[in-house]
Amino acid sequence: MNLENLKIFFSTIFSFDENYPLLFTQFYFWAFFALVFAVFALVQNRRLLRNSFLFFASLFFYYKTSGLFVLILILSTLYGFFIGKSIHKAEKIGWKKFHLTIGVVLNLAILCYFKYAYFFTDVYNTLVHSDYVVINYLAQWTNELSGTNYFDASKILLPVGISFYTFQNISYLVDIYRQKVEPVGNMLDFGFYVSFFPQLVAGPIVRANQFVPQLYKKFHLSRRQFGIAVFWILNGLLKKIILSDYLAVNFVDRVFNNPLLFTGFENLSALFIYSLQVYADFSGYTDIAIGVAMLMGFYLPVNFNSPYKATNAGNFWKRWHISLSTWLKDYLYIPLGGNRTASVGTFVCIISIVLIAVMLSGSIYVAGVTAAIALILWLLGHFFPERKKKIITNINLMNTMLLGGLWHGASWNFMIWGGLNGIGVVLFKYWRNWSDLVRVILTALLFGLFVVLEWQCPAPVVHIGLVWTGIIFFGTLVSAIYTWCTHGHIIKWVQRAWSILLTFVFITFTRLFFRSGSNLNPAEANETAWNTAKNMVNQIGSKWDISLIPNIVYEYRYVFLMFLLGMIIHWLPTNWKRWYRLNFAMLPLWVMGLAVIITVFVLYQFITADLQPFIYFQF
Repeated sequence: MNLENLKIFFSTIFSFDENYPLLFTQFYFWAFFALVFAVFALVQNRRLLRNSFLFFASLFFYYKTSGLFVLILILSTLYGFFIGKSIHKAEKIGWKKFHLTIGVVLNLAILCYFKYAYFFTDVYNTLVHSDYVVINYLAQWTNELSGTNYFDASKILLPVGISFYTFQNISYLVDIYRQKVEPVGNMLDFGFYVSFFPQLVAGPIVRANQFVPQLYKKFHLSRRQFGIAVFWILNGLLKKIILSDYLAVNFVDRVFNNPLLFTGFENLSALFIYSLQVYADFSGYTDIAIGVAMLMGFYLPVNFNSPYKATNAGNFWKRWHISLSTWLKDYLYIPLGGNRTASVGTFVCIISIVLIAVMLSGSIYVAGVTAAIALILWLLGHFFPERKKKIITNINLMNTMLLGGLWHGASWNFMIWGGLNGIGVVLFKYWRNWSDLVRVILTALLFGLFVVLEWQCPAPVVHIGLVWTGIIFFGTLVSAIYTWCTHGHIIKWVQRAWSILLTFVFITFTRLFFRSGSNLNPAEANETAWNTAKNMVNQIGSKWDISLIPNIVYEYRYVFLMFLLGMIIHWLPTNWKRWYRLNFAMLPLWVMGLAVIITVFVLYQFITADLQPFIYFQF
């Protein structure tokens, strides 16, 4: 290899190409990890050297994934380290709160600049009737300082994974303030905590009190742990490439891109298949991250627990993206007052959410409806003080779910998605305390309302509501009659299966708003997402030509078979999955190696021409 070829080789390695980020599904990532693991094996027992090496390897990984946005990660590491020290050293609680506030505000300010600049610009334009456009001042200042036009100042790009490492930084500062963890003494150790590459760009969100103690432990990897790590990596790759990417490329993306070109049945099928796709994509990333970290002796938290086995919306959020839902509970819901009382933060959140809703919708009627709801809740709390605590709890819960939706992006569709999930959680809390008679009466009234609406003002969305409420009413009625006739005896597995089915359908329909706004430029997310959701609802709620369904199923037979197979595996009993995971881990190494070769061969057959990025990279 001559000098010119060497220059090209090293230029390729140390340059960033936004069209080819370093993904778990690429060969280049595994070549990178093989090199990292080889060096790691040499320094594994020298703690500081090991952590320092993994810190710089993680920075290189992030550079290959996001380019010069690595500077934002370095900045986050610097101020997180020093502010954490300041919180710990402060002797008075007031100074501790002061430093914590600075740290949280600084983290959120940087996050908001990159994630919500378009939203705040739209709000300002709406308020003062101006036509300002977003300018990337960081890019502009860099160009001015360097005397070049290298960076595009006309748009703000979202750094990959900024939400995840920002939340990790905040958890570190809060845990120091709460005295749950001692501050990390070394900048390199702390940098390793913030930037650990397996979970850096899409989680799981690692808590300081969970991960910081691992910084000081010696490397240990048993034969069984090695096998489990390999299993998680293979399992994640199979989920991502065979399930998620195949379903996306061959069906889901086509329908969501042009819903009016497809029948109502195809639109409805795309919704359900997307539910499996997004789970396989996100949990696949988590599985790979857990496996890669485990090979190096580090343990990441479980992020998914068979979420489509959930029997209600609240249970779903204890199973889905667990690291985010528990983070929101501990660092948002509880500080707001949780199930105890309302705080200043509760009212700040309510006012902020109302303003955001008005700006996103562009309608004053939204403010009127919100004000009416707030007045009703206040009157209920005033005249029924025994219910005040429950009302406050539900308000704090709704605030948390709405802000969780906005965490995904400042667009109307994410707010609707978060709000629907919040409503689902709150309604179930009341539903479980109602008698069978009350349930039957209320679902009958709701069904009757949609019957009247269908008669008076038929529309696709009304037709969907009619079918959905009808199913719930008749299911509730049958369950109540059976319970009455058998004097309270319930067939538990039937009731559980029914609850799982209803929850899965509900979660799937909320995903209509989630998927419609994904992968969109913030400047166009609101209008495009709303039109996509509206068109899909119109197609699903319009009259179907039943005779076309057999042909559609046959045409997409492999997609439907893949969906069915994926759901069956997902619904397998947990102890079955644990059994085959542990048995794989204890296979002889040569058999495990053969399994890896076969898996790689199968994966190669499913790889699409353009590798699909992980969905949660955009958050």
